[in-house]
Amino acid sequence: MHAPSDAQAQAVAAYLTSAGFRNVTIAPNNLLVSGDGTSALAAAAFNTEIHNFNVDGAQVFANVKPAQVPSQLDGIVLSVHGLNNAVVPHTMLVHASKQAATPVNNSTGSVQSHQPTDFPILYDASSLPPAANATVGIISWGVLTQVQADLAQFEASAGITPVPVTVVNVGGQPTSANGIDEWDLDSQDIVAAAGGKLKGLIFYAANTSLTEAYNKVVTDHQANVINVSLGGCELDYKQSGEEATDDQIFEAAVAQKQTFSVSSGDSGSAECGKTAVGQSYPAVSPYVMSIGGTTLYTTNKTTYGSEIAWSAGGGGPSATEPAPSWQTGAGVLGTSKFRGVPDIAFDADPASGALVIVNGVSNQIGGTSLSAPLFAGFWARIQSMNSNGLAFPDPAVYAAAAKNGTAFHDITAGSNGSYSAATGWDYTTGWGSLDITKIAAVVTGTTPPVTPPVTPPVTPPVTPPVTPPSTGSFSGAALYHTGSVVTENGHSYVMTVEYKGAVVNNYLIHGSQCDPATCTSRTPYMTSYSAGVPWLISYWTQQ
Repeated sequence: MHAPSDAQAQAVAAYLTSAGFRNVTIAPNNLLVSGDGTSALAAAAFNTEIHNFNVDGAQVFANVKPAQVPSQLDGIVLSVHGLNNAVVPHTMLVHASKQAATPVNNSTGSVQSHQPTDFPILYDASSLPPAANATVGIISWGVLTQVQADLAQFEASAGITPVPVTVVNVGGQPTSANGIDEWDLDSQDIVAAAGGKLKGLIFYAANTSLTEAYNKVVTDHQANVINVSLGGCELDYKQSGEEATDDQIFEAAVAQKQTFSVSSGDSGSAECGKTAVGQSYPAVSPYVMSIGGTTLYTTNKTTYGSEIAWSAGGGGPSATEPAPSWQTGAGVLGTSKFRGVPDIAFDADPASGALVIVNGVSNQIGGTSLSAPLFAGFWARIQSMNSNGLAFPDPAVYAAAAKNGTAFHDITAGSNGSYSAATGWDYTTGWGSLDITKIAAVVTGTTPPVTPPVTPPVTPPVTPPVTPPSTGSFSGAALYHTGSVVTENGHSYVMTVEYKGAVVNNYLIHGSQCDPATCTSRTPYMTSYSAGVPWLISYWTQQ
């Protein structure tokens, strides 16, 4: 209902073809149109200039003028990708040997390494059924042969029956293996957190661009949870246009009950530099779960003690993304109008990190590349026991936090640079870590995030007296109801309002919510859902 139409996608494809691009393809959901061409061809097609640069010893290319599209594509093309390769994402893992020492004792345990299979016990997930009905995706890149061998070795050592593994190469075949330790950390901890069983584990290898890999996940619609242990300064992704595109892809994932679990970053409050504002993207997207980091204190390896904010855990206000309604509604942001991260947190300190098989040898690794896969595995477990029918969990988590304190480990000590942990939600660990068994009970049966509430009264809210259908020019500031007639751009339109499928006459709709130019029976204005069915919709019909 909301993706680009076939005609719009075909118009973009036709332009690329006419400009000389080869291998022009349209993604199944019409969100991406791609083609191959030289830099000179691309510069001419988008009325820009592409130059080579040396950045910290690396050779990169980038457009030095904003990309432009012809007038016939105005309103269709959101952004143009591929004109620069200067914005490079980085992984979010830290090896214990490279991390400054962490205090090892407090009154509730000590900081020590953990087997991946310890975490379901520590975070109270082991009483739940394993995620046998759920599929988890991992955004990765490169040749993954060694990663699969390491996963098999881990499974054998942990007594886990091998989970089915698939590799989907996006954008061509990889030419080298890099990031092996990252993908090892992701996969082994996901399998452990999921209880040692999965319907499938899919590596989506982003061999040309992350955007294409994200969209492949959505168009495949196989993975219920997707781990992203990657990111970079949100300002770079805003400027490149990738943030705008990727947000639409993540929003589509939310619509079809796929959840992206994203590392909040390993640079503390300064992902964009000590003197710059901004956090890690895609962690700041309002359509993903942003997972921060803690230092975990335990006794006997598997007895939970306490947690403090990990000093390098990413967190702070976004500089580019507005705050979502479920976050402002919870009243946690004060006067800020921007998305705050993280949402929740799990162990990330390398000193209390996971013992991961890398190239056949055990390595102690942390970073928010540990905390995000832990949540991915835990959420797969919760989804699996609910027939993969649960909605994007952030709204339920924020709504539940104030009422279900025992489902959260509120973290009140530690800092990540500019921000300190405090009672309730904060910019270091969000709401804290989760008691998985208790949060599973809280979120079961939740519905998609909506405003107004999902369960409205049978009688719509009191509104000003309804007058007979009026005529006149359409106004976004006016109120309309079933039978209202307006004119716009020389055409007449009549309003229809339906409540649970039946036409109603006593409910008023703001014009700003339903413009005749776009709000039709094909794409109506919907206020919310109940059991997957819109309870109130409105639309205009041209007379």
